[in-house]
Amino acid sequence: MSLILSPNDPRLTWSGAISVQLTNGYAMPWRIPYLDGVLYPLALVERAAMPAGVRLSFRTDSTTLAGDILCWPCEDDPSPTQDISPLDLYCDGDLHGHASLVGAESFRFEGLPAGEKLLELWLPQYGLFRLRGLRLDDGASVAPYEDDRPRWVTYGSSITHCAGAESPSFTWPAIVAREHGLNLTCLGFGGQCHLDPLMARVIRDLPADFISLKVGINIKGASSLSERTFRSGITGFVEIVREKHPDTPIVLISPILAPPHEEADNAVGLNLVKMRDEVEQAVTALCRHGARNVHYLDGRELLGPADVSFLNDDGVHPSAEGYKLMGRHFLDKVAKRVFV
Repeated sequence: MSLILSPNDPRLTWSGAISVQLTNGYAMPWRIPYLDGVLYPLALVERAAMPAGVRLSFRTDSTTLAGDILCWPCEDDPSPTQDISPLDLYCDGDLHGHASLVGAESFRFEGLPAGEKLLELWLPQYGLFRLRGLRLDDGASVAPYEDDRPRWVTYGSSITHCAGAESPSFTWPAIVAREHGLNLTCLGFGGQCHLDPLMARVIRDLPADFISLKVGINIKGASSLSERTFRSGITGFVEIVREKHPDTPIVLISPILAPPHEEADNAVGLNLVKMRDEVEQAVTALCRHGARNVHYLDGRELLGPADVSFLNDDGVHPSAEGYKLMGRHFLDKVAKRVFV
């Protein structure tokens, strides 16, 4: 026999989720307030349904952990199963193993250390994940986990979403959070980082000790903002966030190297060279106007000309090793200098 935990058991902590949808059959973490989904662009809602950076955590003395899940495909989402990332399980901060979710309705980890420990399931950064229940050793203890580490909220595009990372705990935000001892909320949305005011409100209303905003590449690719509106979009976004975070360190990061987009203008005349200058000027203007603790980082310090071999063939997205490199560079350039 096994001890069965329902998906809405109050002893389970969904760290990094903005909201959790609870039904009679499953629990599903979201990276926006799911009840407000009608207010958001559909493409953003689809990405917000993917639990990048979300961890399911609790303390237990069980030596096994199994779960019943509902992932792709399902009746209301026919997306291909091969596009879902795996699960990562950590025991007291150490990686115990991975579990593939391709075509899976369940997962199982065995051989966990004896005695009470913290279990953290890093949920797939790409794909939908619905938990139907957990199974532990019969008679196992279960206690909630309160993550009291400094809270870091990071916002960005697919390069923050990191669909191509090796696994959910090896996205660059996850690497930084694990190495620097941060409680991560990842708001990276593939193709959907367009400085939406509703996302500024979400960040504004979150508890945060550190905030980073990596902006530009989606706006360039979709021509969603122009030279007239890009810089003002940045300043407006930051000012909304600062309504409740006037002294919280905020780091604005311009695009990493993307050779096809560096000097090639889009439909509204923007390229990455111009956009990096616009981001830097926005930060300069905010600071001159009295904004405290707002910082700028050229994205090429995370992945630049010397790192071109870490890009995929599209010249835009890092490889799995490229995301690891970005994590190391962010630790050195930002976390160790600003997140203190």
